Formats: sequence, C-alpha cells, structure tokens
Amino acid sequence: MPSQTLSVVICTRNRLSSLRRCFEALASVRTHRAWELVIVNNGSTDGTKEYLDGMHASPIDRTPLRTVFEARPGLGLARNSGWRAANGNIIAFTDDDCYVAEDYVDSILEVFEEDREIGFLGGRVLLYDSTDYRITIQESTVRLYFEPRTFLAAGVVQGANMAFKRSTLERIGGFDERLGAGTRFPCEDVDAVAAALWAGIPGVYDPRPVVHHHHGRKTEREVHALMRSYAQGRGAYFAKYIMKKASRAEYLRAWICSARGEFTGTIRSGRFPQMQQSFGELSSGLRYLFEDLLPGPTHGERTAGGEG
Repeated sequence: MPSQTLSVVICTRNRLSSLRRCFEALASVRTHRAWELVIVNNGSTDGTKEYLDGMHASPIDRTPLRTVFEARPGLGLARNSGWRAANGNIIAFTDDDCYVAEDYVDSILEVFEEDREIGFLGGRVLLYDSTDYRITIQESTVRLYFEPRTFLAAGVVQGANMAFKRSTLERIGGFDERLGAGTRFPCEDVDAVAAALWAGIPGVYDPRPVVHHHHGRKTEREVHALMRSYAQGRGAYFAKYIMKKASRAEYLRAWICSARGEFTGTIRSGRFPQMQQSFGELSSGLRYLFEDLLPGPTHGERTAGGEG
C-alpha cells in the first residue's frame, strides 16, 4: 500500500494578521507523517506578499513551505493554483482564519487510509471565539458517508476543513473558477464535492479532523451580509446541477423542499422576509445561468481565503 503524503493549502487575501495566527496554530501540529504547507497569496495588497517573500523557511519545523502568487481574485481559482503547485497525493484545504488541531495531519491521513475508496472528506469546524456568532461552523460528531450521485446540502462539508485525493481533483478538473469568495457565487467548496459525487466518487464527513474558525463576526449586520452571500452561492450551486441531466431531479427536489419549508414558515409567521432565502437563491441561480450577459464579477476585499 503506497504511503500517503499531505499538502495543506491555505489561500489568503489581505488578511495578514489572521495568517500570522493561522501559522502559530500550524506550528503546534504533531506528526511523524510527511506533509507540506502551500500558501496562495491571492493578490493581497496589505503586506502579505512581502511577509511571505521574507520567509526563508517554513514556520513549522521540518515542514516544507511553498508559496504561490495568484493575482486574479477568486477562491476557486486560488485553490486551483494551490493544489496544482502542491506535491502531496492528499490535498487538504483550510482558511487563513482557522486554527488546526494538533492531530490535524494524522487525522486526515488516517481517514483516507481507513477507507481507500473515498475521494474526499469534510471535517469538524468549531467556533474559536465564543463571542462570535455561531455561524460557518460544523460541529457534528456523527460520521456520514456520501453515496455517489446523490444530493449534498451546502454546509455539510465546508471549505474551512476539507481534503481531496489529488486524483479526485484531477478527475473533476479542480474547482470551478467562476465560484468562491471574491466572485458573485461563494460555493466553490460544495460544488467541488458535488462534482466528485456525480463523477461516481464517494466521500465522507468525519469528525476527527478539527479546525477552529475565528471568523470575528459579532453584529447582525455582518451576519445578514454573509447569509445573503451564501444564498447567492447556493442559488448558483442549485442552478448548475439542475442544468445537468443526471443530477436535475435530485436538485430540483431538494430546492423545492427547501422553498416549501420557507413558504410554510412565512404562512405561520405572517412575515414576508421568511421567503428571502429562496428568492435570493432563485435570482442568483438565474444570474449564474446568464452571467455571460452581465458585467464582470465584483471581487470583495474581505477574503479569498474563505468566505467564512
């Protein structure tokens, strides 16, 4: 059985202070396994480039460091630049505002070694700061197996803690570069997982790989803006797979069930805003389908390292 090697890819854009803290957590990793760190600077203008250029060695002892500069904004594009520059046959992704657990490397490799058939995994994403809103986390301790050619809801596997076999990324062509933070549609993570499933590749959610998310959102305004962007991403995600013949029925069924649930909530509460999620997803899906007719995407400055 060939040994597995791991590359950890982190994409960052204008969040140097977060990246420094992320490095501190990475330095706490304890493992005897072979792994490397790949940092993708997605066109930062806050001194990140100079900071990375000045690093003559990895912040983690005996761990190779590889840096990549990708000027074009977009998390899907940045993730592609990272994994294609990496050497590992397992590619793990986390974000620049996340802190990995000490056994992060071992736990990811163990999951792939225990089940040689899977092509990807998602892990737990816990809240780092208890005063932040309880969003963009995945706390389940129940292992899930994802059958090929089935619907997967957004948020079950999150880009802050996911990993793929290199062969899986090669088979699906990597991430859709029209998607991700920095584009109109922040859903490159669930889209890549769905692409693997509909290519016939199974995967799992396993609670053993853990990261803590330090997203820093403390106001309702910040949360509302994030939820609106997530609805835009989900709309594009649904539209993309509804347009594919093989997955159309599964995704239509899932979206109708979601919209029906919101409609029922609206009737019971008498509050029209209950339907905003479904309307946002519908309008975003239509925009995704006709994006060639629209002006180019606006690239947000918050992050290309994770919309969370």
